[in-house]
Amino acid sequence: MSLREFTIDNEYQYNLRSPLRWLNSHILRYPWLLIVFVLTTAGMGGAQSMSAVLVGRAFDTVNNGLGVTALTFAALLVVISYVSFGLFDIVNSLVIRVLAQRVERDARDELYLSLLSKSQTYHGRQRIGDLMARATNDVQQVNQFVFPALGLTTESVFMLVIPLFTIATLDLKLLLVPLIFLAALVVTLRRHNEHLRPVAGLLRERFGAMNAGLAEAVAGIEVVKGFAQEPAEEGRFHESARTYRDAFVQEGDINARYLPLLLYGLAIGLAFGHALLLFRQGDITVGQVITYMALIGTLRSPIRFLLRTSSVIQQSLAGARRILETILTETELDQNTAGLSQAMQGDVLFDHVSFGYDEVASSEVARHQGAENGRGPGATGTASLVLNDISFHVAPGQTVAIVGQTGAGKSTLTKLLNRTFDTARGRVLIDGVDVRAWSMDSLRGQIATIEQDIFLFSRTIAENIAFGARTAVTQAQIEAAAREAQAHEFIVSFPEGYKTVIGERGVMLSGGQRQRLAIARAFLSDPKILVLDDSTSAIDSNTEDQIQQAMRRILEGRTTFLITHRLSQIRNADLILLMKNGHLIAQGTHEELMENTAAYRQIFMPEAVRSISSAGMQSAVVDQP
Repeated sequence: MSLREFTIDNEYQYNLRSPLRWLNSHILRYPWLLIVFVLTTAGMGGAQSMSAVLVGRAFDTVNNGLGVTALTFAALLVVISYVSFGLFDIVNSLVIRVLAQRVERDARDELYLSLLSKSQTYHGRQRIGDLMARATNDVQQVNQFVFPALGLTTESVFMLVIPLFTIATLDLKLLLVPLIFLAALVVTLRRHNEHLRPVAGLLRERFGAMNAGLAEAVAGIEVVKGFAQEPAEEGRFHESARTYRDAFVQEGDINARYLPLLLYGLAIGLAFGHALLLFRQGDITVGQVITYMALIGTLRSPIRFLLRTSSVIQQSLAGARRILETILTETELDQNTAGLSQAMQGDVLFDHVSFGYDEVASSEVARHQGAENGRGPGATGTASLVLNDISFHVAPGQTVAIVGQTGAGKSTLTKLLNRTFDTARGRVLIDGVDVRAWSMDSLRGQIATIEQDIFLFSRTIAENIAFGARTAVTQAQIEAAAREAQAHEFIVSFPEGYKTVIGERGVMLSGGQRQRLAIARAFLSDPKILVLDDSTSAIDSNTEDQIQQAMRRILEGRTTFLITHRLSQIRNADLILLMKNGHLIAQGTHEELMENTAAYRQIFMPEAVRSISSAGMQSAVVDQP
């Protein structure tokens, strides 16, 4: 994958050319574990075959009338062979389990790193539940590919091959039935796997769909309950669970028609008859007949193992295919590690900028198809534009208020600053440099955004505040940021104070408390450019006034973009951008726009009227100084 937003140093490079090669590259990362596993598996097969040989020789010893000493020695050798098998088995089981866990850990790390490196456009198109299914269940299938699948398959191969070599040492004529059986086994196994493969892929897809539906229902549980849609949601989940179950039943039906077990039963009878025929002809002894049948008996276990592992291997390959599909999906943004990395001054220029979500998706599709006609993103001109030909300039340290109706493109405009999205046409420049020429790490490390929909992690309050810091911070620094954001008082009111663990997305906090924590987090990140996307909407006027005073002190020399409907914030801005339907229809100071722009006056004149008719509520409604 050539375009990524995030990488780590010394990242291990895996083979991404196919699911099987990808799995093998994970396994081969630990060659010594693999070598020990193969050697101990061979030792197990050798010990098992040797025990059968020794038992047969013991019978010949009895038939030949040898003494107690010879019998004791024969019995001792049998004990040694079984003990050896047990010791090899202990080491073998330990090694293969360690290898499986390491492969699972590495695969999950690789997938998580891949998700971190994807653009917001990519994540906006994904179902979170399906991604979670890939990161959990599909990765667990990778573990099972190593153990039990790889372990039992390798063991089965050795348990099939080593007995054949041992039988050959007894008498080459005894190989007739086992070789016919082995050829039939290869053919039937191949057909069995061909039937299993599509069902395994269906299982993984249906599990992902079921998990995605479950995640959406749980995430939207408030809406489900608010509209009394529990029965409908239960019905949807029941249908998803039913289709997942049906895929399992289909797999069970294929496994029930597993022919190798029937072939093995036929092989046992034919082998025994053939051995008795050779014994009557005097070609082999009684002990060799017993050894031969014992070796034929060892073939039962690998045949049963192959039944178990066939399903696991096919499901593991299907899971690996889904993981690899995620890893290989290329996005439109690049980390640009060789780009500009320096302290920002905060000068911002939008130069004839246009943007459309469909154009970003179209550029990705074109890149995947290998389009070579030289057109840049958005060159098709077929996608609808969210922003159209936007141009303005902001000097360092200025405050910009962006106003307009819902859907005018205000939030989208600010997301072009830190390259959450890239422009379709035109340029966004910071300090005279195109944002695409900046190092992604340096660019985003100096731009902080506080949105209306605050996201807080299910961690302590202190950890949530410190999340935005680029370096380690002290408790004193965390508390100082909280005080500046007017959050310290309510934090210390909790029994655990700053160590209080808040629920997922901060559900145990009020909207105003969540916003103040987000503001404290932004303060601590010490940004050069700060974007406030209606970030004080859930804060009362008195608290907001205190926060604004803190902001005026802290944001000196910083460029600030405000998306707000509060008149007091707008009129104090150095520059006001008035947007409508993705167009910048006017820009200037509050006084300039009130004088020259009718659309601006239409937005704020009703506020003034209401403030006059509500004298006692003037500060709360209009919020004028």
